[in-house]
Amino acid sequence: MEMVLQTEAPPLHRDSSGALRVGNSRVLLELVIRAFEDGAPPETIAQQYSTTTLVDVYGVIAYYLCHCTEVNSYLSAREHQA
Repeated sequence: MEMVLQTEAPPLHRDSSGALRVGNSRVLLELVIRAFEDGAPPETIAQQYSTTTLVDVYGVIAYYLCHCTEVNSYLSAREHQA
């Protein structure tokens, strides 16, 4: 049996204010990335933000690792807005 490979979109959505949220939750992208950068494993992050799923947390981290420049630029802009 041959496995079919598919491209998955990152589990992110933009809310009405322009903030990126994880999966179907209201958890901000920056919260997940900061927790990951502080050394929290995905399992702990998913437990900390119970409205997210472990799959979404892993997906966001994978997206971040593949697109560090873009995500860091977004995070910097968000910090500047605040």
